[in-house]
Parts: sequence; C-alpha cells; structure tokens
Amino acid sequence: MVSTIKVDIWSDIACPFCYIGKRKFEAGAAASGLPVEVEFHSFELAPDTPEDVEESHVQLIAQKMGVTLAQAREMEQNVLKLAHSVGLEFDYGRLKPTKTLRAHELLHYAKARGRQAEMKERLMAAYFTEGRHVGRVSELADLAAEIGLDRDDVVRSLNSDEHLSDVRADLQQAARYGIRGVPFFVFDGRYAVSGAQDATTFADVLTKVKENAA
Repeated sequence: MVSTIKVDIWSDIACPFCYIGKRKFEAGAAASGLPVEVEFHSFELAPDTPEDVEESHVQLIAQKMGVTLAQAREMEQNVLKLAHSVGLEFDYGRLKPTKTLRAHELLHYAKARGRQAEMKERLMAAYFTEGRHVGRVSELADLAAEIGLDRDDVVRSLNSDEHLSDVRADLQQAARYGIRGVPFFVFDGRYAVSGAQDATTFADVLTKVKENAA
C-alpha cells in the first residue's frame, strides 16, 4: 500500500496564480493516482492592503507594476485566459481587492475542524469569480456557514484574533524556507516546487517522492 504523501502549500487568497496552481496541482495529483494529504499555509502578498480599497483591480495592478492602465488590462486578460484553460472563470470587473489576513485566520479555524480544503476553495471562488468581499468578518462568516461551519462561532473567532498566531507561524516558516512568491509547494518535507507549474510537473514530483520513499 502506497503511503499518503504530505503536501504543504503556501498561497494567498488574492493570488490568481495560486488558484490556477491549485487546479493544476489537483489535476497532477489525480493523474499520478497517488494519495495526497494537503495542508494550506498562509502567505500575504500585500499585507499593507486595507480592508476596503477604493481603486479597482486594474488600477492596483498598474500602480504595483508601474505600467499604464492599458498594459494592466492586457495583463489581466492574459491571466483570464490562463484561468480559463484550467476551468476557472475570473471576474475582475466584480473583484473586491482587500486585506486577506482575516481570510487566512478563517482557514486556520476551518483546519481545526477538518474543513480547510472546502474553506480554501470557497474563499478563492468567492474572491475571483463572485465578487464577494473576503476581508470583512460578516462576509467571511457567511462563506463559512455555506460550507457548514458555525457562523456565530466564526464571528467570535475572527473578532478575537483566535488564529492570528497560527497565521504568523505560517509566515515565519515561509521566511525560513526563503519563500518570496506563491504558490509554493513542499512535498514530503523534502521537495519544493514554486509557481503554477503544469499538471505533469506535479505528477512527476509525486511519483519521484513515492519512488524515493520505497
């Protein structure tokens, strides 16, 4: 019997390549036929982002990258095409940029209750395809309730920063690994893959892990 392979993934809710990379990893894992156990870890690409942002996504891209709005729109279109290639339909027109710290705290809350995978998918879909505000406690609590978590208890947890130390621990571990960009995948605590690689790359790494463990 093949042992389950642990995969630790550092990513941010507001990172398009993290969502795209998630889909590619899932496809690679399925193609490999190997059992995997996934744990998501927190990473904030823009920790200084406020909860409510006046600028649109394309304006933020232009500011961050130092390009024109036309160039930023072209960059958006390229990401949309890449997302579409893995079955995701991003809606940048409705997207609400926000600070993702609370969302990461919610992921740790869900993890403690065995629901991290469902919560991760729900948050990313809400942010990229539904125009939901994933920085507000009330909206996060609604999303948590949609996957069966206790809404009132989620509000309590987020308002008390119950899992803030867990988020900080993830960020500190990312710093120890030298992670500067996400998504970042660590297989079996030994093999690292950076970026939204093709599904075949993930399948190959999983196979390599299995062979070296034999």
